[in-house]
Amino acid sequence: MREVFHNASASASSVEAAGFPEMPTREPLAFHQRLPGYRPSPLVDAPGLAEILGVAQVSIKDESSRFGLPAFKVLGACWAVYRALQQIVVERLGVQPSDDWTDIAELRAVLAPLRPMTLTAVTAGNHGRAVARVARWLDFDARILVPAGTAPARIAAIEEEGASVVVVDGTYDDAVERLAGEADERTLLISDTAWPGYEQIPRWVIEGYSTIFWEIDDVMEGWPDLVIVPVGVGALAAAAVRHYRRLGGERTPVLVGVESLHAACVLESLRAGGIVTVPGPHDSIMAGLNAGTPSLVAWPYLSQGLDAVVAIEDDRAREGMRALARVGVVAGETGAAALGALIELIKGGEGFPIDPGARVLLLSTEGVTDREAYELIVGEPPVGS
Repeated sequence: MREVFHNASASASSVEAAGFPEMPTREPLAFHQRLPGYRPSPLVDAPGLAEILGVAQVSIKDESSRFGLPAFKVLGACWAVYRALQQIVVERLGVQPSDDWTDIAELRAVLAPLRPMTLTAVTAGNHGRAVARVARWLDFDARILVPAGTAPARIAAIEEEGASVVVVDGTYDDAVERLAGEADERTLLISDTAWPGYEQIPRWVIEGYSTIFWEIDDVMEGWPDLVIVPVGVGALAAAAVRHYRRLGGERTPVLVGVESLHAACVLESLRAGGIVTVPGPHDSIMAGLNAGTPSLVAWPYLSQGLDAVVAIEDDRAREGMRALARVGVVAGETGAAALGALIELIKGGEGFPIDPGARVLLLSTEGVTDREAYELIVGEPPVGS
């Protein structure tokens, strides 16, 4: 079973949203390049997969290792933390923080007057672990909220970063509601979703994800014809829209979001013509897609820039994990969602024709976050483990 929604409101022209700079810049990329352990994530060409699926090219942006973490999320988290702390230094200390630091030790010294400080976030696993890692870099504390049912392996990984973890009795959206009451002058909320009155930090998260697409531009000849990106609350998909729609014109790629059939909040919002909440429980194995409400600041990009959204069953993600493993890409359940969606669209056939000459870009957003589940699905340990 699947659902596909074609967005009649999508436009190939540039998309703008309140609060964002008019055009994406490489500033977040330059910031990331100064952090310890930065390297571009691989863009993997999979000709065998392309041949099986009947398209000209399949390229996979493999986000299974970012700064030693198994997902792309740290790109948005660290940029948002950095921008927010810069602003706090100005507001509280009345000085403009130095931007001349060259390593984490120097940045830590610049931010020392703000301690003690706690970074807090809600997560299905990857975002919270990323926020915890940034807190550890800066000698801050971290407090991470997770919804009930979060895999023990994902909780343990967050705790290994030095964070305290609070399990909220409810869904991801319930945890977000609780998070909204946590802020004080010593507690900084770093959320990748937005709500009325809390919008700037999620904008910075979206900006941080732009590094992924600049890296792709630097190694890919021309633009792809079709881009498939996992959605969740929509921050990464919004970053894709900002990047690929920035110049407008007829040659911009077709942009497709993928969601879980259990939590297709963007698909249902597009259908309704405005943001709606899909009630829980959201229990897909694609944990990063278990979100019931699109982000307020991502929505203008999603509603105007996504050409379609496909909602898939968990079995397609499992199929995608196994197929990616065969081409040497280690992907967790959410990471395999984009390939699962491509398989669904091709095998489903009707309603979404894909040109045999198409160059397809898939965003594989995570590696292994639950080793036991990975081995059960794929049938072997992750490559390189």
